[in-house]
Amino acid sequence: MADRLEEFRLFRERMNTRILEAGNLEIKRFFALDTRCYEAGALDVKTKELLGLVASMVLRCDDCITYHIVRCKEEGVTDAEFFETFNVGLIVGGSIVIPHLRRAVDMLDRLNADGPLDIDRETAE
Repeated sequence: MADRLEEFRLFRERMNTRILEAGNLEIKRFFALDTRCYEAGALDVKTKELLGLVASMVLRCDDCITYHIVRCKEEGVTDAEFFETFNVGLIVGGSIVIPHLRRAVDMLDRLNADGPLDIDRETAE
């Protein structure tokens, strides 16, 4: 599992670097906006990551779900909080979210078994 998450992290870092080095101003602005969105403000980082997790589940983006699960773990989200969050995503997204819920719970179980992995916070997705 640690290898899979490390591969995920390295791919994200490599591709983010490649994309940003292309010099497209609009893409750079979007990445910066995405990063800033998850900084503490009126809502704390933990809450924002949980919101990102719900949105990712509803949009059915497994890479985004993985990212937000890792970040949520880093922010101290408990299993009970995860399952309440998963429930919100399921209610909002409907039954089509179930396969992504399965993968999300599998990822959570693997993280719980393997321990934390720091993920690059440069662009959330």
